[in-house]
Amino acid sequence: MQRTAEAVLIPVGALCAALLLFGVFMLLVGKDPLQVYALIYKGGFGSSFAWQSTLARAAPMTLTALCAAIPAQAGLVIIGAEGALLLGGLAAAAVGSSVAGAPLLVQVCMALAAMVVGGAWVMLAGALRHLRGVNETISSLLLNYIAIALFNHLVEGPLRDPASLNKPSTLPIGEVNMLGNFPGLDVHLGLAFGVVFCLLCWVLVRHTSVGFALRIVGGNVRAARLAGLPVGLLLLGACGLGGAAAGLAGMVEVAAVHGAANASLVAGYGYAGVLVSFIARHNPLAVLPVALLLGGIAASGGQLQRHLDLPDASVLVLQGIAFMTILAAESLRGKLRWFTPAEA
Repeated sequence: MQRTAEAVLIPVGALCAALLLFGVFMLLVGKDPLQVYALIYKGGFGSSFAWQSTLARAAPMTLTALCAAIPAQAGLVIIGAEGALLLGGLAAAAVGSSVAGAPLLVQVCMALAAMVVGGAWVMLAGALRHLRGVNETISSLLLNYIAIALFNHLVEGPLRDPASLNKPSTLPIGEVNMLGNFPGLDVHLGLAFGVVFCLLCWVLVRHTSVGFALRIVGGNVRAARLAGLPVGLLLLGACGLGGAAAGLAGMVEVAAVHGAANASLVAGYGYAGVLVSFIARHNPLAVLPVALLLGGIAASGGQLQRHLDLPDASVLVLQGIAFMTILAAESLRGKLRWFTPAEA
């Protein structure tokens, strides 16, 4: 019960602290914090349209969060989801524009290509850690910048659609190959990909021997080696699975939103996924409600811009403050004093 209370109260307390600090920031720029909070709620959860916008933004976050949550089970801090998303989306766009066949077949090929490329990209960070002892946080961050440069080179060069003049893009995948929406909703089916992937990863981590082995590696690598566990294979597998989830997020953005790979894919969903994972304590099941919360915050940027003349990116300030408070709150874990009835 104490562990459960900590797992809930510490992140909730950190988020409340982030809201208070964001309110102070709003006061400094001359805005009413209560009005800002009301607009954030209205923009993210105040109407059916707001909910649909929130769900659309939460869809890629659920997948990019897994890119941090799964390797974290093995003790790795991976923040390379942005690069995996971009290259996964690029691979999906290249396959979707070149493969002919039934729409379902094309979509499956796009998803597989995105997952393979995204998984291989994040596995580079895992391989550097296992083989050369390179810090995976630094290497995965640098791989993001390399991925952005590679993405821009390919989109503006070899894979560019000649018809895309002002905004370089790859060839379109075609309307017939686009993912549809849920019946009666303006929410694309990519959300289902995220929900299913989170559920499958939760089962893997919590209810299989592989997940148990991952947690042993994350707890004590020396003990894992003494127990005869294949540490290197587990590290690479965790990175590959996380990268595959982020790559699939890129495929979803291409097949459900943009129809091609272009600069619009660089939307920061990979970095937002890191925040989602940390708030969720790297629990794949808890990723779902946390992604919904941050999706609502992201969807409220337009409300702040229209009503308070604030930049649409103001919500990124709130996300940044939340990330810092979450990291600071982690130092409290295991240090809070809990009183039992006997002690009282």
